[in-house]
Amino acid sequence: MSLSDVAADPNALQAAIAAALAGVHDPEIHRPITELGMVERVSVAPDGSTSIRVLLTVAGCPMREKLTADVTAAVSAVPGVSSVTVDLGVMSDAQRTDLRTKLRGDNPVNEIPFAQPGSQTRVYAVASGKGGVGKSSVTVNLAVALAQRGLRVGVLDADIYGFSVPRMLGVTGRPTQVEKMIMPPQAHGVKVISIGMFTPGNTAVVWRGPMLHRALQQFLADVYWGDLDVLLMDLPPGTGDIAISLAQLVPSAELLVVTTPQLAAREVAERAGSIALQTHQQIVGVVENMSWLDLPDGTRLELFGAGGGQAVADSLTASTGTKVGLLGQVPIDVAIREGGDDGTPIVLSHPDSAAGRAFGAIADTLAGRQRSLVGRPLGLSAVAR
Repeated sequence: MSLSDVAADPNALQAAIAAALAGVHDPEIHRPITELGMVERVSVAPDGSTSIRVLLTVAGCPMREKLTADVTAAVSAVPGVSSVTVDLGVMSDAQRTDLRTKLRGDNPVNEIPFAQPGSQTRVYAVASGKGGVGKSSVTVNLAVALAQRGLRVGVLDADIYGFSVPRMLGVTGRPTQVEKMIMPPQAHGVKVISIGMFTPGNTAVVWRGPMLHRALQQFLADVYWGDLDVLLMDLPPGTGDIAISLAQLVPSAELLVVTTPQLAAREVAERAGSIALQTHQQIVGVVENMSWLDLPDGTRLELFGAGGGQAVADSLTASTGTKVGLLGQVPIDVAIREGGDDGTPIVLSHPDSAAGRAFGAIADTLAGRQRSLVGRPLGLSAVAR
């Protein structure tokens, strides 16, 4: 159909506008706004001026400006449209209930999708025996690196007391609630949720075990993650309540142990990894952080010793009876700290640095693993003997 045909035929113009709107995705849910029932009305005048009424999921939606801009840009590109006016409304309670049904089907809101037999999401619990080994830096850089490789990635900041992921990923938005679902904000292509998004300022969280368990359960069940390939969970250091709750809530989660080369860190990292024996979880591997410092003359200064990561991997292999590999060694780089402060991980700011390449190589290893087969039917037919 030619441009003149579209401009002359009102039905063809309406169809072209509908097709353009179908290409606009909700910034939080990442599905077409036409599929979500967000387009209430489209009016086209004889001169081509077009008015579109779009229903927001909630009043005060933080993505309203982006949604307006995306709709305007998409429809303005349709031949025969002379101008575009976007009018924003808000869904009714009934419409939000319909939306929740479209997104979750008949699944109850408090059901953890990653714990269901059909889930194909790889869940990695990033653990360490002690604080200060750079576990959160490893988490955010791997998350962004995996997203760069085309995977759908989420990060759950499970370090309730010491949350830092929002700053390190540069997340400035806050979650919005649709019915009983929480829509997580995004940064660098990664969906993120953290208790830090719900506390005013730098307020400390003072909770005991049951509250921690409930918060983790809500983050896993009430947040609308969509169809993720990978969920990374940044655990608090040690083997306390959160690690135990995670094993109960998502039994298929695999541990990724972070350590530094020094003896003290190695010993506690081995204890953190050995929790897999009690929870029957798999250890996907070990990441050695702060492995060395590259000096201007080309030599390496091993500030914290050497060989700690491999020692932890070997120890966990012996204790668990399964092969636990050293996934990679990440050198010290001031850009890692700078990226954590300004919300731009080193895999974005300095991807060709030694540390950036190390994170990239680890991400390649994780991305190369198939989606989880836990609980999925393998489609094998019985063979008569």
